[in-house]
Amino acid sequence: MAKLLSETLANNRGCIVNIVDIHAERGLIGYPVYSIAKAGLVAMTKILAKEFGPAVRVNGVAPGAILWPNNDLSEQERQEILQRVALRRCGEPADIAKAVWFLIKDADYITGQILTVDGGRTLFC
Repeated sequence: MAKLLSETLANNRGCIVNIVDIHAERGLIGYPVYSIAKAGLVAMTKILAKEFGPAVRVNGVAPGAILWPNNDLSEQERQEILQRVALRRCGEPADIAKAVWFLIKDADYITGQILTVDGGRTLFC
């Protein structure tokens, strides 16, 4: 889809922002296919930034602990996760939206990058 829209994006000074995951960098135990797919999306983000530049910027946002998984985690499991987050709290979907908005509106000199929005969780991995 990106290749099909590349000319339209270039003509309109558009950009692409992919939603990746912190587990693209450090695989999630029990979910290898998910981690592999997200790592592939990170690679695609960087490759498309090279291919589409300078006309189209391509970046990604890697959320951390934003929403709890659908399967029920115990309170203890949630607290263990939050102990590995520097800000000691879950993020909000609005945090991801703000990061995407920044990359769209204010990041004219940023391309091929992954903006990690994880409250500092990757500091402890």
